[in-house]
Amino acid sequence: MYGTRSNGKKHGDVFTSAYVVKCMLDIAEYTPDRDLSNTIIIEPACGEGEFIVEIVERLSLSAQKFGFNLNDAINRCITCFDVDLKKIQLCKQRILSLNRQIKIIDSIFRHEDFLLAENVHKADLIIGNPPYVRHEQIPVAKKEEYRKTYITFRYRADLYIPFFEKSLNLLNLQGKHCFICSNRWLKNQYGYGLRNMISSSFNLKKIINLEKVNPFQEDVIAYPAISLIVNQPSDGYFEYSDIEDISTISVQKEHVSKYLSPTNGDWSDTFNVVKSKLQLTSIENLGFKVGIGVATGADKIFIGKHLIEEVEKEVLIPIVTSKDVKDNDLKWNGNFLFNPFDEKGNIIDLEKFPKAYSYMLTHKERLQERHISQKNPSFWFRTIDKIHKSLVSQPKILLPDISANNYILIDNGSYYPHHNLYYITGKNIDQLKILSAVLMSDFIIKQLSNLANSMNGGYPRWQSQYVRKLKVPDISTLHTNHSQQLISCYDSKDIKGINSIVNSVLA
Repeated sequence: MYGTRSNGKKHGDVFTSAYVVKCMLDIAEYTPDRDLSNTIIIEPACGEGEFIVEIVERLSLSAQKFGFNLNDAINRCITCFDVDLKKIQLCKQRILSLNRQIKIIDSIFRHEDFLLAENVHKADLIIGNPPYVRHEQIPVAKKEEYRKTYITFRYRADLYIPFFEKSLNLLNLQGKHCFICSNRWLKNQYGYGLRNMISSSFNLKKIINLEKVNPFQEDVIAYPAISLIVNQPSDGYFEYSDIEDISTISVQKEHVSKYLSPTNGDWSDTFNVVKSKLQLTSIENLGFKVGIGVATGADKIFIGKHLIEEVEKEVLIPIVTSKDVKDNDLKWNGNFLFNPFDEKGNIIDLEKFPKAYSYMLTHKERLQERHISQKNPSFWFRTIDKIHKSLVSQPKILLPDISANNYILIDNGSYYPHHNLYYITGKNIDQLKILSAVLMSDFIIKQLSNLANSMNGGYPRWQSQYVRKLKVPDISTLHTNHSQQLISCYDSKDIKGINSIVNSVLA
C-alpha cells in the first residue's frame, strides 16, 4: 500500500525487537502473574507477530496459573489488524506453533486497514508499533479519507498520528495505550492536535525516549519513543526517561525525570524547564526579530551566479544560503537573487528591464505552474515571499535549520538570507555578538534539544518556532565586564570561555 523502501522492504515494515516487546507489555502491566482472562486487547498493526506471539504466550501462562480456558480467552479477548494478508498468515502459524492446545480461529485477525475499520470494540489495552509511513508515502486517496475521519491528521502528519487517535478513542475506562513509534509528535507542529487530545482527555503516564538506541529488528533512523497513556484523569505529572542502553528499559528508574502534565497542545514549556535565579526572557522580548529567508518557488531560476550575465544589476541582490554557512565560517559562493520588488515593496515593471524580461520569458511556463502565479497571473515572475531589500544591509545572525556548526555566524550587512536560513536582526553588531555567544552556550543548546526533535548526528534545529521559545538572560542588563568578555570570546570562537561566562551570569 505504501510503496517500497530503498532496502527493498515495504514502507511501514519496521518491526520491534522481542526484548522491547516484552518490556512494553511489562510497562502496560500485561504480565502472566495476573489473571488476564478478561483483558480485552487490540493490536492495530500486527506485522509479523512480535507482539501477538508474546501476548498469547503470556495469556497461556496466565491460564495455567489461574485455571481459565486458553482458547476461549484468545478468541474472546484478542483482536489484531493488518493490511497484509501474508503477514496475518505468518502470525497464525507462529501462534499455532507455540502450543498444540491452541485452537485459534480466524476471527481474532482482521485483514483491514485499522484506521478505516468499522465495528471495532473497546479494549482494556491497545499496544503495538503503528506503521512507519511518512506523510508523502501515504496514498492521496487514503489521506483524504483520513482527514475526513481524524481531527489530528493535519499538516504533514505521518501515519502513526491517526493510529493514536483511533486507538485512544477505543480505550475502556482505565484502559491503557502503549505504542512505540517516532517521537516527532511530542514537539512537531503536526503533533499539536494529538498532544491537545491527550492533555485534555487522558493521563499521560510515561514517555521513554529511545532515539539513542535501536529498539528494532533492523537499523533505521526513526527517533523512536515508547508512550504509556491511560484513559483516566491526569495525575498531574508524567515520567520521562532518556535511554542510552537498550537493556535498561525495564530498570530505568534511575534515569526517570518527572514533568508536570501539559494542559494543551503546546508542550514546549513542559520539556523546556529552565531553573535559574536570573530573570529570563525571550529573544523577541529583548527587541530582536526572528525571521526566515526568502522562498522563491523556483530557486534555479531566481538564484544563481549566472544571473549576473542574464539580467540587469539593478534587480539583483547577493543571497546567502545554508551552503555558505558551514565549517564554522561564512563563505559566500557568489550567488545572486533576482528581486522583482522595488524599494517600496511594489512589483517592478518587468518590461523596463529588457534583459530580465527576456530571461524570465524563457522560464514563464515553469513559473506559471506555481501557486503564487496562479493566484495573480499578472505577476507570474514574482517570488513566493516578498523581498525587503533593506534586509540586505542589516546585520543579522544566521541560523541554518540543521547545522553541524558549533559557532554561530553573523552577516555584517551584505546578503539576503535564503529560505533554508533563519535569521535574527535588531540592535547593533555588539549586541548581536553577545546574543550569538549566549546562543552558542550549553545552556541554550540543552534547551533547544528539549524544545526541538534531535536530528541524526545530534545536530540542533534552529527553526524560528523553537528559537522564539528559548529562555535567555536579559543581555541589556548584563554587567559591562560580562558583555565585553562575551564579545571577546565570540570573536575568538572560544566556546569554553562562553560557557564559563554564561554559567557565571546564571549563577
